[in-house]
Amino acid sequence: MVKVIMGLKGSGKTKSLVEQIRKAAEEANGNVVCIEKDKNLTYDIPYTVRLIHASEYGVNTSALLRGFICGLHAGNYDITHVFIDNFMKMLDDKSSAAVADFLDWLDGFSAANNVQFVISCSADPETAEDPRIKKYF
Repeated sequence: MVKVIMGLKGSGKTKSLVEQIRKAAEEANGNVVCIEKDKNLTYDIPYTVRLIHASEYGVNTSALLRGFICGLHAGNYDITHVFIDNFMKMLDDKSSAAVADFLDWLDGFSAANNVQFVISCSADPETAEDPRIKKYF
């Protein structure tokens, strides 16, 4: 399962993401991971959630993010939930086609490995033209 929380700045995306992270941390029978670009959520999420700052690992393209997610899973098959905050800020190619391709790949990865993904991104949901993106809202 892949779910995208999309909205403009100040629309409550991060608050919603943090609530979902807390719920997953309480209810999950596995490990919960949160990937963010910078150190913004350090004090907002439970200590049991593995918080990863993508900027420390040079993750700035969708290809690197794919490899990073695969590496996380290869190192820990007990991951049940992955949350990604500020997804669009991590990518160099923010085109609809590139985002849709990544989300489709992530959906296949999710199904194959039984990992749930929730992604927040700052963008106007009305401008998401690609129906491949809209299906994840």
